[in-house]
Amino acid sequence: MPDLAQSLGNYDLGYLQIVAEAWGIDYSAKDLQLGLNIIVPQLLDESFLNEMLNRLPGEARSALEDLQNNNGRMTWSLFTRRYGEVREMGPGRRDRERPDLNPISTTEILFYRALIGRAFFESPDGGEEYAYIPDDMKPILPGSHWSAKGPFGRAAHPDERAHVFPATDRILDDTCTVLAALRMGLPENEVPLAIYPGRYQPTMRILIALLQAANLLDELGEPVLEATRNFLEAGRDQAISQLVNAWLDSKQLNELDQLPQLVLEGEWKNDPLRTRRAILELLSATPAGKWWGLESFINVVREQNPDYQRPAGDYDSWIIRQAESETYLRGFESWEQVDGQLLRFLITGYLHWLGIFDLAAPGVNKQVSAFRFSGWSDALLEGQAPQGIPADEKKVIVRSDGRLVVSRHVLRSVRYQLARFCEWGELKRGDYYYQLTPGSLKRAEQNGLQINHLLALLQKNADHVPPNLVTALDRFERHGKQARMEEVLVLRLSSPEILEEVRASRAARFLGDPLGPTTVIVKPGAREKVLAALVEMGYLGEILGED
Repeated sequence: MPDLAQSLGNYDLGYLQIVAEAWGIDYSAKDLQLGLNIIVPQLLDESFLNEMLNRLPGEARSALEDLQNNNGRMTWSLFTRRYGEVREMGPGRRDRERPDLNPISTTEILFYRALIGRAFFESPDGGEEYAYIPDDMKPILPGSHWSAKGPFGRAAHPDERAHVFPATDRILDDTCTVLAALRMGLPENEVPLAIYPGRYQPTMRILIALLQAANLLDELGEPVLEATRNFLEAGRDQAISQLVNAWLDSKQLNELDQLPQLVLEGEWKNDPLRTRRAILELLSATPAGKWWGLESFINVVREQNPDYQRPAGDYDSWIIRQAESETYLRGFESWEQVDGQLLRFLITGYLHWLGIFDLAAPGVNKQVSAFRFSGWSDALLEGQAPQGIPADEKKVIVRSDGRLVVSRHVLRSVRYQLARFCEWGELKRGDYYYQLTPGSLKRAEQNGLQINHLLALLQKNADHVPPNLVTALDRFERHGKQARMEEVLVLRLSSPEILEEVRASRAARFLGDPLGPTTVIVKPGAREKVLAALVEMGYLGEILGED
């Protein structure tokens, strides 16, 4: 930070005269440098400074302490939001109106006593305006101990951590599922995903964004084959580390845009990478292994560092509205709905899904109220594979009716391949249910998969493959489907002669295969035409099962 002389050197003689009067200094210099030589040594006299501090209103002393506790500087937008504005006026108006004599805010009190400076400094977002305490004034202020800021918030109460949701590696199963679904072109409503505790779930859109960040999808959103194979064949510890590293470094993955309750509009851009790193920095002071209150953390961030994602505290140019209404969320008063929700999303969403945070709640079906760093977090945040993740060693269960039960602890590369041969069922208690059908096998063949590959997969990764299923698959490969079941409309007549008469009439084109001497299939959509033709021939018919 600049020292006092540098800070005062940015202003004119009129400002120096105002500062001198506020401090009770006899001042009549007509030259700026001469004025600095008179004023600066007196303002840096410790006893003289303490005398000034004792005359300050309590709110002004608190504001100065707040600045001290932030290592001597704070963005101008945040400081003035807390302690009021400094009226903008040129030297002539200032000297006429003398705002120092009738200050409208705590900030004006401190500014016209030169206890704070105002200047632009470089930040990760470029030049940003700050309020600051001059460097040579900081050490002589009472209570100036420039230590690192402590953690935001407080430890969780016992009731806030009554029910624990440990970090898991389920994200690996979901990404495997999504990769297979994308390869097959399945619609989103047919893709079974795991259910996570708390407020947020990893949707198909979120998982696709994560896979794109990990370079596992191409520009069209299709799996990159070589990268996908390597990812699915990697151990679970290596794979989850790969996903975490991709998320930590991604410039494109935008969590703010993924919040389900928000819609981002307009051409403005936020910086998701900078925001992600800022949030992790805020969380880094949380004691390792200790449960921390979620809402208390968010509340203290709002009080002490609300602009973590907003360059220069800009709450007006970002066009954001609530998804379920036309209400636009602008101004600092919308912080909770936007910035607060983003904190919840990362803590109870990504940081839990990726194995970095354990979560807890007052009960099984209650909202998350506490978090802590998991046992895997140190390794994952350092870009390394964590210890203690079980390997995939389970076998596929193959039923004689063509059903497959595939545990989440079957090799992911095996489940990815098997899923592409099957119709998909539900996900229950960590098991995926699939069904082999002629349609699913035909689709697999059209996508370049072979039945002999399926048989090899099953024989290698299942303890038992029923012989009848092997026979059925072999016959399908050689002959295609050999049986089918369908629902049809049947016309049943009272004698063979009537059937012959109908076959000789204009209704014949509506009839399908005969099923016997008095029964025949009616083609789809033709039942009314057949009934009308029968009436013309002198026969009344009815459709059984309908009123």
